[in-house]
Amino acid sequence: MMNRFIRFIKDWTLPVAIMVGTACYLTFYWMPALDELGDWLSPVFDFLFPLFVFLTLLITFCKVDYHQLLPHRWHTGVLITQLLLIAANIGIIFWVEENAEQKLLWEAMLTCIIGPAASASPVVVGKLGGNISTMTTYVILSSLASTILIPLVFPILEPSAGVAFLEAFLVILHKVAIVLMLPLVLGWFIKHYLPRLQRWIASMPNLSFYTWAISLSITTGITVKNIVHSNATILLLCWIAVTTLILCFVQFLIGRGVGRLLGEEVNAGQGLFQKNTALSIWVAYMYLNPVASVGAGCYVLWQNIINSYEIWQDQKKVRR
Repeated sequence: MMNRFIRFIKDWTLPVAIMVGTACYLTFYWMPALDELGDWLSPVFDFLFPLFVFLTLLITFCKVDYHQLLPHRWHTGVLITQLLLIAANIGIIFWVEENAEQKLLWEAMLTCIIGPAASASPVVVGKLGGNISTMTTYVILSSLASTILIPLVFPILEPSAGVAFLEAFLVILHKVAIVLMLPLVLGWFIKHYLPRLQRWIASMPNLSFYTWAISLSITTGITVKNIVHSNATILLLCWIAVTTLILCFVQFLIGRGVGRLLGEEVNAGQGLFQKNTALSIWVAYMYLNPVASVGAGCYVLWQNIINSYEIWQDQKKVRR
């Protein structure tokens, strides 16, 4: 019985993390007696979330072959595909500009397209047998591309935000550098100058996956909070949930298709569809209507359900 339970947790870690995050937030929301404890825990979770994201990346980067961090042709294919999707989405936003709810819907979808590849996507690629090094290179390239695109596009869509391009560019660049570049540099340092520590980290192949699951649980709680406190209509929230689910599958299938043509199906699929939703939620709050952040919040649930199914299928093949 215990072995089955442990296997279930291993196979469905990400959905379990989502359920835990949802249940924890709703418990505090529905029980006023826990308000004081919630106020005390809020800054704790604000500290833990970036810490676990940082640890996930650091553990992953300690296993990377830094000699393989070179551009690959599938990187170009996926980036061009992302640019085309962004251009099509922006065109639709200007087309429906007079309809506030439709504009919000498409802005919510834009946050799920324009965001960079998830910092944790090398973790999933590693679980699926893909190339962690080329995936890490793509995460860096995608983050730099989004650093330019987000401050360029969002102020045009919502001029009332009043944030200058250079200011927005530097703020996002700083955020990306802390989240991505610092653990990359530390991972390189540990690999080359602290080999014992690197071997100890490498001896636990699933460590980064479980630290990422903790981050996902916290992100889910934040997402549920955004939905509960949103001032949007139920119909609009449902439309955002449904359209981001469709978008998730579309980006996954297009990415896989591009990858098949360019020789990296697993990596290209994850690169286009698995997004850094934490950054997407943040930029939606900064530049767009806060309701648009619900799109990225829903997207994180859909992408991790797909990730869980992929990992489950892969583990079934391994057991056979």
